[in-house]
Amino acid sequence: MKKFFSYDPKLLVYGFLIVFFASYGQTFFISIFNSEIRSHYNLSDGEFGLIYAIATICSAFLLISFAKLIDYIDLRIYSLLICTGMILSCLAMFFFIKHVLFLLLIIFSLRFFGQGAMGHAGETTMARYFGNNRGKALSVSTLGGMTGVMLLPMFIIYLMQYYTFNQLWLAASFSIIILIPVIFLLLNDQVKRQINFKKKISHDSLNKIWRTRDLIKQKKFYIYLPLSITSSFVSTGLMFHQIFIFNEKGWSLIMMGNGFLFLGIFSIIGLIIGGPIIDKFNTRKTALTALLPLFLALLVLLFFNNYFSLLLYMSLYGLNHGLTTPFIGALWAEIYGVESLGTVKALLHAGGVFASALSPLIFGYLIDIGFGISIIVIISVLIIIVSTLLPIYNKLP
Repeated sequence: MKKFFSYDPKLLVYGFLIVFFASYGQTFFISIFNSEIRSHYNLSDGEFGLIYAIATICSAFLLISFAKLIDYIDLRIYSLLICTGMILSCLAMFFFIKHVLFLLLIIFSLRFFGQGAMGHAGETTMARYFGNNRGKALSVSTLGGMTGVMLLPMFIIYLMQYYTFNQLWLAASFSIIILIPVIFLLLNDQVKRQINFKKKISHDSLNKIWRTRDLIKQKKFYIYLPLSITSSFVSTGLMFHQIFIFNEKGWSLIMMGNGFLFLGIFSIIGLIIGGPIIDKFNTRKTALTALLPLFLALLVLLFFNNYFSLLLYMSLYGLNHGLTTPFIGALWAEIYGVESLGTVKALLHAGGVFASALSPLIFGYLIDIGFGISIIVIISVLIIIVSTLLPIYNKLP
């Protein structure tokens, strides 16, 4: 383990930080302001879900073309572009003009640069440069996101007692401004790193150039895609409508803050055990177990209502996220190699973003027409079962 951390520590810090700050575009962060946003625009759960879905779907389609730039331009330039976009997104939330089209633009920008491009940068970089240790490297970058999940909700809920949500988004933009020079410091030897990477992969037959059109013609892409994006669909829908879920369960905002602490802790546990497992065992087999904690979390949500069940639900939810990211991230590197990993993961990220756009919409309208948590959970459980069985049934190598 000491050898792993000493191999390229600055790049590990980069992966951690870029995914941490991607939190501002993640559903868990935006949903903290769900009530304020809906009140400001006079929207129902379903109407806000529709806006969120449209914005997220648009960001997913654009991400397919944009995110593969990481295969062709310097990582520092790519990072500067996406961080600048995220700064402008947070500033837009600060000004928060009362027009629904402006809200659509804000959500699109936050999702595109945050969940999409910044998350993609962290995962792709870790999977690309750390070779056989990519599982552990992906765990480190994911730890950045989990640190955000664990700390930011409690921090924001506390600050909302003293500051308006506009002011909090202004502070978010300043934090990313500070991030930019840090990134350039961490990546100051990127040219040398890229040269060494090219030399290393030149003799590996798996590392061919993949184009988007080649990927979408392959059966195995569609076999593993549902397994890869199901977590995004289910967890985003649950997180986006967490206020509704907590109200129906009788759980308070304070309890929610405590729940996020458990979510973060068990995400880290998932990362600690997930990364080494990926590096040691066959990724395609271990990846089939990635959705098991989410499946169990849904059962807890379906059958129990007490405070302990909240902590158990959030813990299993976090464990799923901790396991899924390194498992799925390493899976696609194993299938398609790392030279065109940016292109592969751009398409995969777009699929994940698309899935995360649908669930707030679908779950929102289910809520609007009177369905409760039970129907949402049953739909989610069926999706998990089908996604897990597809690779097993097809027995792909």
